[in-house]
Amino acid sequence: MSKPKFTREEALAFHLEPTPGKFEITATVPMTTQRDLSLAYSPGVAVPCEAIAENPETAYDYTNKGNLVAVISNGTAVLGLGNLGALGSKPVMEGKAVLFKRFADVNSIDIELDTEDPEAFINAVSLMGPTFGGINLEDIKAPECFIIEQRLKEVMDIPVFHDDQHGTAVICAAGLINALHLSGKQIEDVKIVLNGAGAAGIACIELLKSMGAKHDNCLVCDTKGVIYQGRSDGMNQWKSAHAVKTELRTLEEAMEGADVFLGVSVRGAVTSEMVESMAKDPVIFAMANPDPEITPEEAHAVRSDAIVATGRSDYPNQVNNVLGFPYLFRGALDVHARAINDEMKIACAQALAKLAREDVPDEVGMAYGRKLSFGRDYIIPAPFDPRLIYTIPPAVAKACMDTGAARRPIVDMEAYEVTLKTRMDPTASMLRSINARARAAQARMIFAEGDDPRVLRAAVQYQRAGFGQALVVGREADVAEKLHAAGLGDAVSELEIVNAANTDHLRDYKAFLYGRLQRRGHDRHDVHRLAARDRHVFASLMLAHGHGDGLVTGATRKSAHVLDLINHVFDADADHGAVGVTAVMHKGRIVLIADTLVHEWPNETDLANIAERSASVARHLGLDPRVAFVSFSTFGYPRSERAEKMHIAPRVLEQRGVDFEFEGEMTVDVALNTEAQKSYPFQRLTGPANILVVPARHSASISVKLMQEMGGATVIGPILTGVDRSIQICSSTSTANDILNMAVLAACKVG
Repeated sequence: MSKPKFTREEALAFHLEPTPGKFEITATVPMTTQRDLSLAYSPGVAVPCEAIAENPETAYDYTNKGNLVAVISNGTAVLGLGNLGALGSKPVMEGKAVLFKRFADVNSIDIELDTEDPEAFINAVSLMGPTFGGINLEDIKAPECFIIEQRLKEVMDIPVFHDDQHGTAVICAAGLINALHLSGKQIEDVKIVLNGAGAAGIACIELLKSMGAKHDNCLVCDTKGVIYQGRSDGMNQWKSAHAVKTELRTLEEAMEGADVFLGVSVRGAVTSEMVESMAKDPVIFAMANPDPEITPEEAHAVRSDAIVATGRSDYPNQVNNVLGFPYLFRGALDVHARAINDEMKIACAQALAKLAREDVPDEVGMAYGRKLSFGRDYIIPAPFDPRLIYTIPPAVAKACMDTGAARRPIVDMEAYEVTLKTRMDPTASMLRSINARARAAQARMIFAEGDDPRVLRAAVQYQRAGFGQALVVGREADVAEKLHAAGLGDAVSELEIVNAANTDHLRDYKAFLYGRLQRRGHDRHDVHRLAARDRHVFASLMLAHGHGDGLVTGATRKSAHVLDLINHVFDADADHGAVGVTAVMHKGRIVLIADTLVHEWPNETDLANIAERSASVARHLGLDPRVAFVSFSTFGYPRSERAEKMHIAPRVLEQRGVDFEFEGEMTVDVALNTEAQKSYPFQRLTGPANILVVPARHSASISVKLMQEMGGATVIGPILTGVDRSIQICSSTSTANDILNMAVLAACKVG
């Protein structure tokens, strides 16, 4: 797996579009009528205010405090970039806030404090206590971070957690539990060498000692060598706590016979000779970012028995803080914790270690392009493992309850796990799975509209994201000019640019096309004009002849017109079974709507065909199909001639004996709402429908666009299915990211 490549311009565009920054605030209550406003603000708001004043604990019931974490920094130690100041750190803190939401459904807001004075920082944060359920400190330099965190923990009655310290420590501890398990060693017996006595390093060694590592077996080193008793140079009270009585003075001397090396220092700090001098089955956690103290290749070259972890995603065993902080806070918030203590951190580490030893779901392996199973190259769970959300927080919550730090203990832990499972957005895992399959497919993707900057950006992203080779249909000079204008000039040499003037296959293309069109009123001149001058037809001919594996088009023309052009080369029409299925994603739900592209006014047989095609797309997306034939009527009432075909279509599927759930006709609320379904106990759906087959293309289009514009839904599609080659047609309003998503679907052969 290679590191993702992106340009400065792409990174800036990501943060600029569609609106500056990475998140927004939305209301969770209605705010439309005068009554709504009266309840939300004056006078109605006085009631919960008085209730909270009388009993402060009810703040967790009547406000968002119980699921709100502040990400706070002064920007003095930003992501290896150094002291960028408070404002310079804001993009990182916004990023941390959205990670909280993405991985554990914790609402989070970033706060940047413009001070390097620890006292001013402590005072500012302590005064914010009533607002938040927890405080996540971030990117504050040592030793101030130690002072700030310790004092805030003393004066605040909510969890205060410096992730740069303890987040790294927890994941490191989880990995070490399993590494020692594999090497048959006990933490009480091993000799541990730590290089890097900053925030993360000190936290790592302190947590390991609280887990049983012996003080005299732990050697801590900094830039001046071993921290030993009696050393005065470059010392502070936090380093002094880990000074040992020893004659060893250098990292090289300390490494001899060591069982474990922990590095939170700099690239190249560890040499092959040092690794060679370590004990049998050495454990090497080289966690310096962005480049480790020693690479896994270098370590394994001299010690095949070494277990190696790094902070990098392109190596096995990534020590990634995202495995820790979202779930620690999730568990802490859910019991209204007063603090995050050592017992909770250890519980988190142990739960992570246990999870890594369990069988890994297939979708996780797919996301990483390889089969994952517990062993030397898999001692830490993958960050995208869907089980993390419902295995780690319960362990943290239980430890919090056991240590008396919970204000509101959880009574039914099984029910709690069920609620955690419902918190995660299924669209994220669906898109991740599709991306993984696309990377495995390595499809040569034809981008038909190389004159459009959005298409070119999508093509560059497709190739740089490791999905496969991008083939762009266009003129070389035009493509180069537009890439330079988009700040992607370095990508000109990466893309393969194809057109009628530079291909060796035009004669074959025209012969093929003439064979298809000669009895449809097209002469050889028409065929030449289509093949040589129309990029949609040319790209389709490339695909038909195996000179690409998939095709993405439609960004510059209306989809109906593009479909007509593709039909010159393929049978992509209603008569041959083509169907357009659009995926609508909103608030954690995925619903497929069909037909949004091909059938203008389908009859009952067409509707049954559309349902079958849609079910196939649903399965490609990892969904268990539940089809509803929707109308303005439910099971024959009110009666209408226009709804009759929706009434008959389910019978057609019954006769075919299909292997998926279906029901209808029904209104959309009955299809999607399980409470509404209870009014019809005879109906066959076991849950909300995830496929809506609608009466006509115009109603499908209206439904999708209404959800997109009014509801803020994410829309992918229409996904073209029922054609014997992988073709996807974008909307003319698509962004570069939308086009990339369609290319990924084409690479996976969805539909």
